[in-house]
Amino acid sequence: FAWWTDLMVEHAENFLALYAIDMDAALEIQSPESWDSFPLFQLLNDFLRTDYHLCNGKFHKHLQDLYAPLVVRYVDLMESSIAQSIHKGFERESWEPVNNGSGTSEDLFWKLDALQTFIRDLHWPEEEFAKHLESRIKLMSSNMIENCVKRTRMAFESKLTKSSKSTDFRISPSLCTMFNVMVDAKDQSAKLCAMELGQEKQFHTQIDELIEESVKDMIQLLVAKFVAILEGVLAKISRYDEGTLFSSFLSFTVKAASKYVDVPKPGMDVADGYVTFMRHSQDMLREKVNEEVYIERLFDQWYTATMNLLGTWLTERMDQQLHVYQLKILIRITKKKYRDFRLQGVLDSTLNSKMYDTVRNRLTVEEATASVREGGMQGISMKDSDEEDEED
Repeated sequence: FAWWTDLMVEHAENFLALYAIDMDAALEIQSPESWDSFPLFQLLNDFLRTDYHLCNGKFHKHLQDLYAPLVVRYVDLMESSIAQSIHKGFERESWEPVNNGSGTSEDLFWKLDALQTFIRDLHWPEEEFAKHLESRIKLMSSNMIENCVKRTRMAFESKLTKSSKSTDFRISPSLCTMFNVMVDAKDQSAKLCAMELGQEKQFHTQIDELIEESVKDMIQLLVAKFVAILEGVLAKISRYDEGTLFSSFLSFTVKAASKYVDVPKPGMDVADGYVTFMRHSQDMLREKVNEEVYIERLFDQWYTATMNLLGTWLTERMDQQLHVYQLKILIRITKKKYRDFRLQGVLDSTLNSKMYDTVRNRLTVEEATASVREGGMQGISMKDSDEEDEED
């Protein structure tokens, strides 16, 4: 019976050849836009590829020749469809949080995953074409995610540019969503863009580098916004600089009027407004952004940049004595900034920088001078106190 196997294989191939006539006829009348026949390929291919004698036989090769153009066409159409959905999606994107990102990013990653699952489930038997399909899908995913990352970064910059530069600025949930899109894109690229072997392994590395660079830019843009807001606060109190026309006029009118009535002194609204903005921004970012590493990086740069600004502002006034109003505002902002960023987990090595020491020492000296000159600071001091902890 040595010939039995060959006989049965020949019999099976003859039977499948007869079946192929009807199969080909049925497929010919299918619409070019219909993909209903793919389950048939999966059914037949899964049977044939597991049969040692029929795998890559006449009918199996005919099946591959028949479906290869259909698969290529399907991938082409899906690529075009997904690209259009990205373009339209970002044009009307509201940036409301949806699962791990936005509506458009979630839709993109779902479609790419579904397409890769479809290709994987085909179990294409011919190795070279199978590698071509995988490479094509991985490259497509890389390009799509790259587009998503770039559009998100552009939207982030646009939204920041249009927002307020005063202490009325508030971190919106949409800005946090954009950060989360980057986080999700990084996670998805590890799954959707990585290849096991060959040059295509670079896909994941390249998209990973783009995401990191984009996040770096977004953090820098946000820190620049925070610096601009503090610059606005410092511009307000700069009017009280010693020797300025406003300061001289203010001192003259206050002294003259104080002989007859109690003149109200400037309040702490400017400092309180800044502290409220700072705390709201910290809380929103901490609550809404999904990646702790990005938050830590942002808070470190935010603290360092704004503390450097305070130090530079004071250095420019090294030969001037601070007005008591300026001193109170700066003490309040500096102490709250140090304390709040410490509570947010910023490391002591960052908090206790040389610039912070410079700011603290200058304000401490100015406070001592003002206490003698003005007769007190109404409880505002660079020294820590239990009463101030209770106020917080």
